Amino acid sequence: MTPASLDRLRNAIRDVPDFPQPGILFKDITPVLADAELIKLAIDGMAEAIGDQKVDKVVGIDARGFIFGALLAARLGTGFIPARKKGKLPWRTRGIDYALEYGTNSIEMHEDAIAPGERVVLADDLLATGGTAGAVLELMRQAQADIVGSVFFIELAFLGGREKLAGLGPIHSLLTY
Repeated sequence: MTPASLDRLRNAIRDVPDFPQPGILFKDITPVLADAELIKLAIDGMAEAIGDQKVDKVVGIDARGFIFGALLAARLGTGFIPARKKGKLPWRTRGIDYALEYGTNSIEMHEDAIAPGERVVLADDLLATGGTAGAVLELMRQAQADIVGSVFFIELAFLGGREKLAGLGPIHSLLTY
């Protein structure tokens, strides 16, 4: 991806102060999603990060990860797997609880979503603290996936999420703040 393309994506992201709570500077990606050319650039950049590696499936995290994951899966010609909040999937699931800054959360995937040895990529809009992505990667590991890596549209490096994903495959981010 060219520096000019990355600049176009970065310039389209809107900063929203004090959302969802005071002191947070939210990176609003909806202007990127609303522009066909920009979302294509983002997905092309994520696909480029994966390179020519064989991928069987892409896992996307509830909710914006569904957008990036499904589009990336279509671009790569693979299947898509949703990782959802507890109780949202209609079939038998495998789940994991993970720590948040305050409290815990749970995430699930269908237990038959990944066959042992399938080459799987995690795709999401944002890598922040790494809690949710780490939990999904652990579910992928438990399913005996061959984890090709993770690709994120944005990484908030100052929150240290990359360190929490160490040992769970290569990590790629298009834009880093």
